Amino acid sequence: MNRDFFMNFEKHLLEDEKPSSYFNDLINNNLFPKEYPFNMISDLIHTEQSKEHHPEGSVWNHTMLVIDEAAKRRNKSEDKRVFMWASLLHDIGKAPTTKVRKGRITSYDHDKVGAKMTEEFLSCFSEDKDFIEKVRILVRYHMHILFVVKNLPFSDLENMVKEASIDELGLLGISDRLGRGNNSKELIEKEENNVKMFLELSKKYKLEHS
Repeated sequence: MNRDFFMNFEKHLLEDEKPSSYFNDLINNNLFPKEYPFNMISDLIHTEQSKEHHPEGSVWNHTMLVIDEAAKRRNKSEDKRVFMWASLLHDIGKAPTTKVRKGRITSYDHDKVGAKMTEEFLSCFSEDKDFIEKVRILVRYHMHILFVVKNLPFSDLENMVKEASIDELGLLGISDRLGRGNNSKELIEKEENNVKMFLELSKKYKLEHS
């Protein structure tokens, strides 16, 4: 049964124009599997986010918007299966890391925690170590667009350029940044420029340190 759900998740991620319709239908009809490891995903429904940065609401709402954005771009991906699973699981680490600190909702290290959870989740259904590792790496470094462009101290450029596909991170990054709904033309342009800057800076760093 669990395996069937996993395969259905994958089918809709890879084939649907708007995969969110399938996932939201499961939730709305109380059909989403509640048992481990699927609870890692369903926990996102009740995980709140900063309204300033995420007007769309919960991490679940954000994730649904992201997978729809990713579906628009999956044909540009080096590996659609890896890319779409990463889009679904990219914020899985927010459920255990989200806390209110001094009146602010934060989710520090959700990328690192999420990478471990991604490996744990996928290992329940797949023995393809290469596939699992590629998804894990995208989840691990998905915040680096923000870190690199804003020159924040949390970035680990050295390991990122060794382990990850910079272009795939850019593709996931634009899907993530636009996964907020009601994007204005100006916002889309701004986020596209941020991703372009991330790609340029990361590739420059890789060239200089190779």
